[in-house]
Amino acid sequence: MLWQPSLPEKYLKAAPDELAAAITARRAELGDQLVILGHHYQTDEIIRHADYTGDSLKLSQIAARLAKERPEGRPVKWVVFCGVHFMAESADMLTPESVEVILPDLSAGCSMADMAQYDDTVEAWNALHAELNRQHGGKWPGRIIPVTYVNSSAAIKAFVGQHGGACCTSSNADLVFEWAIKGGEDLSDQVTKVLFLPDQHLGRNTAARYGLEVRSETCLYDPRLARKGEPLGGSTPEQLAAAKVILWAGHCSVHKLFRPEHCNQIRADNAANPGRPPTTIIVHPECAKEVVDKSDLAGSTEFIIKTLAKAPPGSRWAIGTETHLVNRLCREAAQRGVQARILSDCQCLCTTMYRIDQPHLLWVLDNLAGAFSKDGKSPKVVNAIKVHPQVRELALQALDRMLSLARPAPTPVD
Repeated sequence: MLWQPSLPEKYLKAAPDELAAAITARRAELGDQLVILGHHYQTDEIIRHADYTGDSLKLSQIAARLAKERPEGRPVKWVVFCGVHFMAESADMLTPESVEVILPDLSAGCSMADMAQYDDTVEAWNALHAELNRQHGGKWPGRIIPVTYVNSSAAIKAFVGQHGGACCTSSNADLVFEWAIKGGEDLSDQVTKVLFLPDQHLGRNTAARYGLEVRSETCLYDPRLARKGEPLGGSTPEQLAAAKVILWAGHCSVHKLFRPEHCNQIRADNAANPGRPPTTIIVHPECAKEVVDKSDLAGSTEFIIKTLAKAPPGSRWAIGTETHLVNRLCREAAQRGVQARILSDCQCLCTTMYRIDQPHLLWVLDNLAGAFSKDGKSPKVVNAIKVHPQVRELALQALDRMLSLARPAPTPVD
């Protein structure tokens, strides 16, 4: 997590409506040179200021297209990414050098992304290959292809790109997984194992959908156990030998809060009310496999949004994903006669995403408008996110491999 300096007191004391009005005025002043992106998990007070909303990769792609396609005289100079750190990194890598990407609060990180550190990944890579080579008399006749969820740092994306792997999203994980397990770019008869970072649950659920027996054909590498002296991160040599997929022991702190018993409660309620339309359970694949197995539907954030948008009046839904998004979906659904609720009554919110608020957003916009410069006019960029050129080059290889397999994001209306 990066350190975020404290804001001037005036931002902390201002009322929400006062902040909202000031943000609206600054946006009008800065005009087309500014684009504000809002991730689906943001609070409503932030979403209302966003020019575009979406998941992390979709927003980065939109920013890149706007920066490249805007006509002369209307260039995008600043992208304010209301999300978390790894998302701003992706936006920086996908936009031209002339565009500054800004994260309103530098402490807005991602616990899942932080669970896969570069040094741990290098150590794991070396240990896994050393053990496989040992098992085959010094030279393993196979290869490991790394796949990383976009919820990872630029450094991890660069590692994956350097070693012939690709990124994936929850929308295209199936496609990227199949590409990797079949040999990636270099299709051959070599035995291929997939190292899936950093979310074990998305990896496990994807492997199961592909048809693998997860108990025998996947194993778990936990970097915390490796640091304690277990060279294979808690797995045995036999488990590694049998595994087609090596899962990194990371997870989403939000989606792990949904449990199988929450699904059981919905099923019991359905059984107790046979004359009522049953409640359909829809969850994100970052949930544990036990939850996904008990759900009716599982898919990405965009899948959940589109499914609820098409839900017929009178239908009932229980949604397993982040609280702020679910609350918006429930309000929209209610207007169409659709009953929706969150799967669990626990506070399933992304606390680091929640650090992006109106005071921080106004602060970065005031700086862009020159409010803190000596002449009161000269723009100042604060909280710029910059990825090192060498890291960017390698990370883009992983992103480009994914994008070559996936459908592009919709072209934004400008």
